[in-house]
Amino acid sequence: MTLTEQISADMKVAMKSGEKLRLETLRTIRAQIIELTKRGSDKPITADDELSVLMAAMKKRKEAIELYEKAGRNELARQEQEELKIISSYLPAPLTREEAEKIVESIIRATGAASLQDFGKVMPLAMKELKGKIDGKVVQELVKSKLGG
Repeated sequence: MTLTEQISADMKVAMKSGEKLRLETLRTIRAQIIELTKRGSDKPITADDELSVLMAAMKKRKEAIELYEKAGRNELARQEQEELKIISSYLPAPLTREEAEKIVESIIRATGAASLQDFGKVMPLAMKELKGKIDGKVVQELVKSKLGG
């Protein structure tokens, strides 16, 4: 079952059970995925494309939470946190920092990277491997630290 199919099925369940916040969050994500499918290219949407939509939605929620907390709008921050939980339930299980560190080390060995000048060779491969599994900032920190930065 694709992510789009899963979201559609979960929307039906949320409608029947009266979960308004879950329903609205799923509608928003489904709309973003549909918008992506109608982007004008003839290529079908891939799992990576769907993952990108989820990651963008999560990033948007995290930024909103931060802004609402700074403004003292705790009720809105809580709503965004609930939406964030709903979105994250569709992502693959997150890796621990240690697991990500092992993957980054193996990529560095495979590319033969030796210094911070090789950051540009390692980072794209690391992000491709770890996308959606751990925050990009953490990946960047790990790559820099492993390359001696």
